[in-house]
Amino acid sequence: MSSTMNTVGATTYERIKHDIIFGNLAPGAKLKLESLLERYAASVSTLRETLNRLASEGFVDAAEQRGFFVRPVSESDLTEIANLRILLECSALETSIAAGDADWEGNLVAAHHKLHKVEQQMLAGDETQKELWKRYDWEFHLALIQACNSHNLLSLHATIFDKYLRYQILLLTYRGQIAMDEHRTMFNAALARDTVKASAALETHIRAGLNHALAAMADRKTPL
Repeated sequence: MSSTMNTVGATTYERIKHDIIFGNLAPGAKLKLESLLERYAASVSTLRETLNRLASEGFVDAAEQRGFFVRPVSESDLTEIANLRILLECSALETSIAAGDADWEGNLVAAHHKLHKVEQQMLAGDETQKELWKRYDWEFHLALIQACNSHNLLSLHATIFDKYLRYQILLLTYRGQIAMDEHRTMFNAALARDTVKASAALETHIRAGLNHALAAMADRKTPL
């Protein structure tokens, strides 16, 4: 019974988090338990536990006496998230390149191949696979740093990456050929064990994505 309850809780957590990241639960929206009960078919205790967990991770705000709300978005929040991502990911990348073995190289090659294929589809104007695109983007960036051998760092990075991803999905900030080229530069530098070039390319990639997203936010006539 305990195992079943844990499975239900994990599934509910993943579904609500997914819906926040992909904009199905809009920034600032109140998360009413009655609506969530119907939408996710989970118990009140499971939903409360899930929302508290998401609040601790920064995806939900818990307002005293007012309930739970999807965390709003802002330019300052996005900038802070991007800077944290650079700090964590560049450090992990340098360690990963130094420690990576043949299995790490093989996983990186496979991850880049999948990402490159879906990026080509996006570049051709097919945006129907945006969720697959972002999954492969995540898998590529994870493959780059996987050999850092730090569970704590990887866990922190995963949360920060998801927060960054939410902005990308809400704004659909695809930078086309430029982003593809940046990924290839990181890929080639990592395989060549050039930590300086790989780290510099990664920071450039994240900062360029940040600036692109900030410009998209400024261009919007209505808030997200």
